[in-house]
Amino acid sequence: EVSLPHTRYALAAYYIIAPSEAMANLARYDGVKYGFSYSDTATMWEAMEKTRQYGFGAEVKRRIMLGTYALSAGYYDAYYLKAQKVRTLIRREFDQVFQKFDALVTPTSPTVPFKIGEKVDDPVQMYLSDVCTLPINIAGVPAMSIPAGFANGLPIGMQIIGKPFSEETLLKIAHAYQQATDWHKRRPEI
Repeated sequence: EVSLPHTRYALAAYYIIAPSEAMANLARYDGVKYGFSYSDTATMWEAMEKTRQYGFGAEVKRRIMLGTYALSAGYYDAYYLKAQKVRTLIRREFDQVFQKFDALVTPTSPTVPFKIGEKVDDPVQMYLSDVCTLPINIAGVPAMSIPAGFANGLPIGMQIIGKPFSEETLLKIAHAYQQATDWHKRRPEI
C-alpha cells in the first residue's frame, strides 16, 4: 500500500487544466482552415459561428466554456495556476513512489460500468467515474487497463501504472496476469 495524498485533488485539477488546454487548441477550428465547415452562410463570421454551433457536441462546448472561464483575466491565478501546482505535487508523489516500486495496481473505475447513454445528462457523475484514471493523466505517467473480473455481470478493469517510459514493464505485468487468469477471454452477457 502506498500514499499519494494529493491525488484526491486530481479530479478538480484535471477539469481545470484539460478544458483550458482543449479550449486553446479548439479555438483554431473555425471551419475556414481547420475542422468541419458550415458553408450555408453569408459572411465568414457567420460561417465560423455556425461551424462551432453545429460542429461541436455538448461536451466539447462545455469544456470550451470551462477552459475559457479558467483562463480569463482574474481567474487564471485562482484556478489554472493552482491546478498546475497541484499537478506538480501529484507528479512528485508518483516519482517518490516509483523510487520504491516498479508499478502500482488500482481499480480502473470506482464503479461498475453504467449503461450507454445513462449518465449523458449528468456530466458530474460522468466526470466522477474518471476518478481512478485522472491522477495518472495529471502525473503524466503510463498506465493501462486490463480485464480483471466481473461484478453484477459487468466487466471491471485493473489499472497498472508505471514510472515514466516503463511501458515495456507494464506490458510484461499485464501479460503475466493474463497468463494466470482468463478474464480477458470472457465477455459480458448482453
